[in-house]
Amino acid sequence: MFVQYRGWQLVEDKKLAKEFKFKDFIEAKYFLDLVANIAEEQGHHPNLTLIYNRLKITLTTHSAGGLTENDFIMAKIIDELVS
Repeated sequence: MFVQYRGWQLVEDKKLAKEFKFKDFIEAKYFLDLVANIAEEQGHHPNLTLIYNRLKITLTTHSAGGLTENDFIMAKIIDELVS
């Protein structure tokens, strides 16, 4: 299942992480806002780290203590935003 998520890294067997790079801060912040809105609709709360034009997204399900199907669904949705 994990193979189809290009660019996502498995961290500690509990998290999916990916960094996105944008032209500038405004583009990165816009993408962060899109992801935050979709995550709220999905009942998901990823860790989002914005450093100038880079946004690192880390997905995990805290209540499950690791990855669930919802994390992979969220990764797919995020990837579709940039394709």
